[in-house]
Amino acid sequence: MLDYTHCTLCPRRCGVDRSRGQLGFCKMPGQLRVARAAAHYWEEPVISGSFGSGTVFFSGCTLGCVFCQNQHISHENFGKEITSTHLREIFEQLIDDGVQNINLVTPTHFLPSILPALTPKLPVPMVYNCGGYESVETLKELEGLVDIYLPDFKYSDNRLAAKLSKAPDYFETASAAILEMFRQTGPVVIADDQMQKGVILRHLILPGFVDNSLGVLDWAADHFQKGDILFSLMSQYVPMGPVQPPLDRRVTEEEYDAVLSYLWFLGLEDGYTQDFQAATEEFIPKWDLSGL
Repeated sequence: MLDYTHCTLCPRRCGVDRSRGQLGFCKMPGQLRVARAAAHYWEEPVISGSFGSGTVFFSGCTLGCVFCQNQHISHENFGKEITSTHLREIFEQLIDDGVQNINLVTPTHFLPSILPALTPKLPVPMVYNCGGYESVETLKELEGLVDIYLPDFKYSDNRLAAKLSKAPDYFETASAAILEMFRQTGPVVIADDQMQKGVILRHLILPGFVDNSLGVLDWAADHFQKGDILFSLMSQYVPMGPVQPPLDRRVTEEEYDAVLSYLWFLGLEDGYTQDFQAATEEFIPKWDLSGL
């Protein structure tokens, strides 16, 4: 059973008693905190559809990415405290408004409070949108509750993961987590252009670190066959905050073309790529407590 009293929800396994206000890496107490709940149109087409994805952004994060585009909520902990009952009401209101799924963004550190809101099962797919740095043991508690996993696979280079996200064991941890996600969902199922089940594996190209991206693509090609998953290659990196070179610039066209060419070479054709011009702050939602 998942709880906050000796928190081991994420791979950091801090062991603090968040129910008594102790704070671990995520800097979140054992009380749900949400920054936004609204229809979101900037996900992959099979997720956003025509009417949007009912996206709930949770405050705090189990990663410490220096380049995070959502840093106001992930690092600065902006958000509003709500109950599990109210979270369920938010899900139901979004569905009444016509969204095509419910999309939980960075939810892991609040799972003891989220799980009660997931039953009875909602009439639309449940999407688990995370940074890939997940505990297999925790993921197993979600079997049968999550229809679609939408993880990042940020790094094949653990030294880079340690430097940029304070996660020196990222590669092996994310690898195991993604395989568990696929075990739960099986191959992708799409009906009427909407994803019903499966895994979309995301990777954001970082400026100056093409080899890291090529390593991620190698791993995906080695572990999945055609039709197993969708791969989403993103070029939308935008410098956020006081970052050091080369993260203080956007991805060059040459870097993007190198990664894209390798994607095609490996046959990872099921999925999505972003236009090179996609690097814009328009992808970043407004943190205004919408829908709460």
